[in-house]
Amino acid sequence: MICFPNAKINIGLNITEKRKDGYHNLETVFYPITLCDSLEIIENKESNEPYIWSSSGLVIDGDTKDNLCIKALLKLKEDFDIPPIKIHLHKVIPFGAGIGGGSADAAFTLSTINTLFKLGLSKDELIAYAAKIGADCAFFILNKSCFASGIGEKLQAIDLNLQGYHLVLIKPNVHISTAEAFSGITPQKPKHPIKDAINEPLENWTTLISNDFEPGILNAHPDIKAIKEEFYNQGAIYASMTGSGAAVYGIFKDKPEIKMKDCYVWQTDL
Repeated sequence: MICFPNAKINIGLNITEKRKDGYHNLETVFYPITLCDSLEIIENKESNEPYIWSSSGLVIDGDTKDNLCIKALLKLKEDFDIPPIKIHLHKVIPFGAGIGGGSADAAFTLSTINTLFKLGLSKDELIAYAAKIGADCAFFILNKSCFASGIGEKLQAIDLNLQGYHLVLIKPNVHISTAEAFSGITPQKPKHPIKDAINEPLENWTTLISNDFEPGILNAHPDIKAIKEEFYNQGAIYASMTGSGAAVYGIFKDKPEIKMKDCYVWQTDL
């Protein structure tokens, strides 16, 4: 069975408070985009190994057991007798972009295994499994525009449709660690809650919707700042870093002519 785990962008991101467990509560809007990986999962009748993993496309570093697809499989195997499988991931979504590529792969692994082996898990049950793997994994089970709160696991579907606009996503060759991203954060209640601001006309978003990670990261990484500035120079209606970066997206009425050296560039009509 083949599926296509897709990426997302964050529209706004407010860090509202630090929790006693060390995590941070936030509010954001997740919006799915069509940039995707390819994931194939089939039953392996030729081996007794729990899984055989392979990949292509972008090189996936690290130990296989730390891969989120494998973590998703093992989480299900705690409760279900899943036969040996082969998993192949063709990786297209860039790493370290803040667009949820790994989380999407994990969530689609859960839903594909559920379908392939008729586990009978409901959407709510899949969301519960996904939340145990990563904060934004649960979003990719719903995979439609959502207001997210908590650490990103509390989801509420919203009516947000950006059809008719053009999206450009650019990721420079920059890595932002979680520690760096949070080093410049002072949690606070937002002046303009995203849940309200998202209902305003898109032209108003620049004054109402922001990403709390941006000030510190843009100051430390001129390459990222330059991308956002170029988007507005080219007529973007709204531009923002997504998540904790390093990718930046711009929303346009018409397709712009943007060229950035040494960057990953992807664009689409929404």
